[in-house]
Amino acid sequence: MSLFFAFVQKEFRHILRDKRTMLILFGMPIVQIVLFGFALSTEVRNVQTAVLLPSYDNTYTRSIVDRLDASEYFTVKYIVKTPAEMESLFEQNKVELAIVFPPQAYNQRLGATDLQIVADASDPNQATTRSAYANIILAQARQALSVSAPPSAPTTEDTKDISAHPHITTYTKMLYNPRMLSAYNFVPGVMGLILMLICAMMTSISIVREKERGTMEILLVSPTHPFFVVLSKAIPYFTLSIVIFVVILLLSVFVLGVPIAGSLLTLCALSLLFLFVCLSLGLLISCVTQTQVAAMLASGMVLMVPTILLSGIVFPVESMPGILQAVSALLPARWYVDIVRKVMIEGVPFLYVWKQALILGIMGVVLVTLTVRLFKDRLE
Repeated sequence: MSLFFAFVQKEFRHILRDKRTMLILFGMPIVQIVLFGFALSTEVRNVQTAVLLPSYDNTYTRSIVDRLDASEYFTVKYIVKTPAEMESLFEQNKVELAIVFPPQAYNQRLGATDLQIVADASDPNQATTRSAYANIILAQARQALSVSAPPSAPTTEDTKDISAHPHITTYTKMLYNPRMLSAYNFVPGVMGLILMLICAMMTSISIVREKERGTMEILLVSPTHPFFVVLSKAIPYFTLSIVIFVVILLLSVFVLGVPIAGSLLTLCALSLLFLFVCLSLGLLISCVTQTQVAAMLASGMVLMVPTILLSGIVFPVESMPGILQAVSALLPARWYVDIVRKVMIEGVPFLYVWKQALILGIMGVVLVTLTVRLFKDRLE
């Protein structure tokens, strides 16, 4: 075991002496977390929507809900009767937007329909776009109701509601990010991207460098098991990734003003799990490649480009075609970005992210198993 720690110490010294590696490890994350505090506008489709409707026996309220559901942008999945039910749907990530109708008695007294649009603003740009689309559809419903409204005063109980004065007023409320800061959107994505880059790509290149220079064979003839030799080269990057994770959190909170709404312990524990998955992926790439160029290409094709495009950092996963959604499910960063948004931005407990954590755990076990088998076949 003392020999194993000697290998780890040697690798730390190699990393700390390499100025270019240190610049990549610490300079790039700081630049990215600051520069990526700006968001991009993207089109939304099939927004999972809830409707808070105390009473669904009104013809005109039904027509408004049907008009919303008939659009290509919204899918009304739930009709609830209490604010607690609506809040639970947001916490479980089952809906991204909700339309709140007032109680029926309020409609009858006011002679109007005052609606509230509640949007999940953990992704501020998507929340703005979704709210704007909902406002347009509700405005169209208001116009349709105005045309079909009877000119005379109501004479029956059924015409005392919004059909007498078909006026719709909407109020928008942004959950989790009321100031609509773009950093709330990009901080989770940049965290996943940087940790994936450092822990996976740098690990794979470091080990392949030894193969390319012919020094790996020297290390493998030591009394230590070859797998522990490779592991000793990966541990420093894992340790540095933890330091970088702490730096990113500090920059996010004190520079970009993104608070940690949920449990810091949960966020740290699940981040360590994600680092373990990335480390396993880097070791797997190192086992199937023999040159640094091959490792870079594999890392770029398998990690960088799909992570940016398919993990939900820039484009919402629900707006992608089904086959791309299936591909994105294989990316560890997709589940980690979802975890960070829920725990850090929305402040939900572990109960609502255990599925994502379980998926990351399964990915880690599978990657480690594949790495051990390929490593034994090729190096022993």
